[in-house]
Amino acid sequence: MKKKFQIDGISCGGCIMRVKKVLEAHEAIDEAKIFLSPKGVVKINMNDNHSVNDLQKQLDQLDRYTISEIE
Repeated sequence: MKKKFQIDGISCGGCIMRVKKVLEAHEAIDEAKIFLSPKGVVKINMNDNHSVNDLQKQLDQLDRYTISEIE
């Protein structure tokens, strides 16, 4: 299942690498593609449907990013 999200706080390639690593450490995420243009858009391949709250808990490890779903 593919879903599209917006992650606020991403400003550079280093941010992308940190966020990608943390998201892909989640057992249900197969792959996360994060883009600088448009800034902070992420496409996530999941093997289960997880809520934005679940993903935010994963990102809370980094303490500066917030995620929201894009319709």
